[in-house]
Amino acid sequence: MLEIANIEVNYHHSVQALRGLSLSVAQGQIVALLGTNGAGKTTTLKAASNLLHLEFGAIDAGRIRFDGQDVARMAPDALVRAGLFHVREGRRIFTEMTVEDNLVAASYALDGRGLAPDYDKVYEFFPRLAERRRQIAGYLSGGEQQMLAFGRAMVARPRMVLMDEPSLGLAPKVVEEIFVTIRRLNEEEGVTILLVEQNAALAFSVASYAYVMEHGQIVMEGDVEKLRNDPDIQSFYLGMGEGAQAQSFRNVKHYKRRKRWLS
Repeated sequence: MLEIANIEVNYHHSVQALRGLSLSVAQGQIVALLGTNGAGKTTTLKAASNLLHLEFGAIDAGRIRFDGQDVARMAPDALVRAGLFHVREGRRIFTEMTVEDNLVAASYALDGRGLAPDYDKVYEFFPRLAERRRQIAGYLSGGEQQMLAFGRAMVARPRMVLMDEPSLGLAPKVVEEIFVTIRRLNEEEGVTILLVEQNAALAFSVASYAYVMEHGQIVMEGDVEKLRNDPDIQSFYLGMGEGAQAQSFRNVKHYKRRKRWLS
């Protein structure tokens, strides 16, 4: 459904953020994209949803296709109507509008598609939003705002959702609810998901395949079960064993060797 092939991304024509990055997401999958801060994960999502130009970024090489269509030839709103929805880091809801008005705003993504907005489905997934439908969205808790961001995506009837750090800044109990929702969106609604998440354990709990990024490149990929049992992934991302203190995933093996030498 999504194919990213050898893309190079620069900001301000000078700062290279992605270097020959390639990944793919098949229909019906949940795929995780892992990496430390600054690895290029958010840039990858913005490239896929064609939002780079908002921050003076550009794809200088390679291509991105969504459902066989070249993303570069489509405006961001056209991509949403084609079925690709980006839930951005930090929720990005309309804080001065009510919960209900936020959902109504998302219904414009259905224009020309012959589909009616299903607000009841959102309220069935998120009962707390139903209770607060007349409340100003800026007064919701962080978890409720994340639910609203997901709810807006559901109203748009996407076939694929790009999710950027959905657990960021949320309490553990709320994070658990959010990830139950991610699984439900995939299993019950058939939504394909590319999930950016720093918490590898959380990502592995819902994804079937994962990519690991560092410095704008993919440095490892594979089935989640394979990665979960990889000693270097365990060390750097799951905090298990030697190498957990390394500052870079690329340096995990070096850290282990150095530690054994010093001992």
